[in-house]
Amino acid sequence: MNENIIKKIKTLPPLPKSVMEIQKITSDPDGSIADLIKIVKEDPMLTANLLKAANSPLYGFSRQIKNVDQAVSLFGMSTVKGFAVASAIRNSMKIDLSAYGISESHFVSISQLQNALITNWYKRDRSKLDILSTASFLLEIGAVIISSILVSEGLADEFKSRLANEDRFSLEKEYLDTNTIEVTAEIFNYWKFDPELVNAIKYAVNLDEAENVEYSAPLAVTYTMVDLFEPFNEEGTKKALEIAQKYNLNIDALNEAIETVK
Repeated sequence: MNENIIKKIKTLPPLPKSVMEIQKITSDPDGSIADLIKIVKEDPMLTANLLKAANSPLYGFSRQIKNVDQAVSLFGMSTVKGFAVASAIRNSMKIDLSAYGISESHFVSISQLQNALITNWYKRDRSKLDILSTASFLLEIGAVIISSILVSEGLADEFKSRLANEDRFSLEKEYLDTNTIEVTAEIFNYWKFDPELVNAIKYAVNLDEAENVEYSAPLAVTYTMVDLFEPFNEEGTKKALEIAQKYNLNIDALNEAIETVK
């Protein structure tokens, strides 16, 4: 991987204590929802984000969620962990995506759309959400590192102008010999997340080499369908459904999730 990217990743601060505690609870077979709620309540920003999301139509809950206990119980431990990790990482990084011509608020909305799609898609198979929910929340975080380097090297405007007519991942490869998803995987690796999670992200851009397509393929479907610039565009949606079909993913559940999120 590009040396400048590695150096940039190594400057990231460690994850906060609350995230480490949440990871410990969610990975412990004896960890409980009550334990998780206690930690969440100690983080006002995470609490606010959870309640806001729970009352958003994106996640399809049928009633108003008035307190964090309800939100945590409805989302489940895996999705709450995803919220916690995403919130901590975004707060630890300066989100400047000027090389891509998008704002921080747009970036955050795309991240939530990607997570909402995965969460609704796998709501009846929550065993996979421990990896998929956390990964889907931060699939695009590698773009922050790439944008930062392009800006520092005076290449942001040139890169952005070419994005209008050229494939994003191909351009990233040309400029920095990598792409957003690979950088995201390296960020998770730097923070010592489970190797299965790191590999699920890493191989989402190269499914033929994936060690476990049951995780990498849904992530590939997600970033293809919920495009960073134009989510649910016709071409991306068609391509994503082809990926889902090729790898025998649950198409009916995916279509239901699309209807909920859109």
